Amino acid sequence: MLSLALALLSTGASCRSVADDPGKPHHVDGGFRNNYPHEQRGTLDFWKWRWDKMWGRYPERSAASYRFPIAANDPKFLRANRTRATLTWIGHATMLLQLRGLNIITDPHFSERASPFSWWGPKRYMQPGLSLEALPPIDIVLISHNHYDHLDLESVKFLASRPGKGSGPRFFVPLGNRAWFIDRGIANVVELDWWDKAEYLGLTINAVPTQHFSARSPFDRNEALWGGWVVASRDFKFFFMGDGGYSEDFRDIGRRLGPIDLSIISIGSYGPRWFMRAMHVNPEEAVRVHGDVRSRYSVAMHWGTFDMTDELPDEPPRRLKEAMRAAGIAPERFFLMQHGETRLLDELFPRKLPRAD
Repeated sequence: MLSLALALLSTGASCRSVADDPGKPHHVDGGFRNNYPHEQRGTLDFWKWRWDKMWGRYPERSAASYRFPIAANDPKFLRANRTRATLTWIGHATMLLQLRGLNIITDPHFSERASPFSWWGPKRYMQPGLSLEALPPIDIVLISHNHYDHLDLESVKFLASRPGKGSGPRFFVPLGNRAWFIDRGIANVVELDWWDKAEYLGLTINAVPTQHFSARSPFDRNEALWGGWVVASRDFKFFFMGDGGYSEDFRDIGRRLGPIDLSIISIGSYGPRWFMRAMHVNPEEAVRVHGDVRSRYSVAMHWGTFDMTDELPDEPPRRLKEAMRAAGIAPERFFLMQHGETRLLDELFPRKLPRAD
């Protein structure tokens, strides 16, 4: 939600709404809305939260809360790799997936701050586990929504300037976001509405709903859509959640597109609960999401990178482990990664993703 406050102070160009289908209930005059009723929080609630923080109603931080191990990465292997299926956590919501010779990245964010300003706003306490320059050539970029911690201008400009297959990386964005890219000289963009799909490079890319909101300036709240992505090859399917509060949307995804082989699920940015509940799942709800989408394996994201909300930075992984124990889920089924860590997915899914070498 701090990204909304930054948007309110930003003078950046807004996205232009294309919500124009009265037959779709999430299309409304001038923008979009969520599918299911929920308690919404607005500007006054935001300032109440900030007031509470100012007067000390905020968990104490220690230096240890911000210390996470960083994995030694092998960028040379990732750049040369065309045969192994891999997953690398770069930080926050940025994941690099290598699948069937393709390089796919989610919500790329490599800048120092999640902010329209270089001098103010949430600052990284963990640097990216892999630098922009060290990335392999990217073929597909998945953007979940336009908040500053998920859509970073400098990162997408850098990626758009690098060759991939064909004319460079193709950006997939929710409806209403393409104009923002076009205004910045990035034309290889496909925008999709919820439940729409596109075929590209042998993959089926599905846009799916989540319960969240959008804003990038004082004038564009909910003018652009938000959501997640389900990407399917002929025998493997992964779900990238983006941001979202807990809602019936996840069961809808499971019913329509499940089962999912691997889900990338948010576990952080959930405190204080009275304010964040509608926008961000907590670890206990993340475990429910894992079940709702009928995921075989899940991996945690959206924690350990930016200090944007009230929970301690090291709390989400601890609560996730507790929630999994309570739900009777084996630890390997919903796993945590270190920043920069690469996992070989063909070892996790040997039948679905056999080694090609």
